[in-house]
Amino acid sequence: MDLVKVYLIQSITTAANNLRLNPQQIEVVGLLRETIVNSNDLGSDLLQMKKTTELSKMAIRLGEIHSFLTHGKVDFVKISEQFREHSRYLIRDLNQFLENVSPKIYKEAFNKILGTSTSIDIELVDRSDLAGDIMDKDLSHKEMTNNSEEIPIKNKKVSAIDFEKKILSPIKSLDEILKKLPSGEVNDAELMQFYELMQDHATLASNHDYDLLAKMHEITSSALKAFMDKELIADKSMVDALRACLIVIAAVIKKKDVDITGYINRAEEFGKKYFNKNFRV
Repeated sequence: MDLVKVYLIQSITTAANNLRLNPQQIEVVGLLRETIVNSNDLGSDLLQMKKTTELSKMAIRLGEIHSFLTHGKVDFVKISEQFREHSRYLIRDLNQFLENVSPKIYKEAFNKILGTSTSIDIELVDRSDLAGDIMDKDLSHKEMTNNSEEIPIKNKKVSAIDFEKKILSPIKSLDEILKKLPSGEVNDAELMQFYELMQDHATLASNHDYDLLAKMHEITSSALKAFMDKELIADKSMVDALRACLIVIAAVIKKKDVDITGYINRAEEFGKKYFNKNFRV
């Protein structure tokens, strides 16, 4: 991938990480990134996107950055400062863009440009290496430092670091428990421990206005309770769905630059199928 595409995608990713996105908005960001990656003539494609009402404003902003990188004088000594400036403007534009554009609208608008009904899809494949990378690695010192701002909760201030550490603390242990569930090696006392913990963390996430995190915890705690009550018998598909919940939680907290739409969809479908609740945020 050429450096211009890398720069644009990283700018979009940085802007998206500063917004609280729902699953549909995450998918739109994925589609936008895929458009850039797959373009054979990015300048021309951005020009075409400007002619489409739904995509025009975002295309104008991306076109300005593209022109700056390809035709302007780029000061590589100050590239970090320039990157921050571009990302700052993108945060505002991306937020407005995502409020008005759904995945369906994006695909239909882009299909008009292509003059075909061929749909644009983003990868929703569950990759075990991706799951392992998200689940196994702890927060780096840099990530912890960058997230040291304080978050209000019930008239008290709790640091983002403390919140992140608390939410992440049971993830690896619970992941191991889930892997052992189908074999019957897990007792009710262990399930009860994690059921209560995930309930508490669902409330904690909700109090911090992290709706997606709260929903992932709710789905997990509901399933653990159902396993204890013998209302559900754990099989591989159920375990995979619950592990998807954990992957989403870890990816959101660690702010991983990966597409987690597939995991979100899997978790939500599981929640609706077995608990007759709409867990969609």
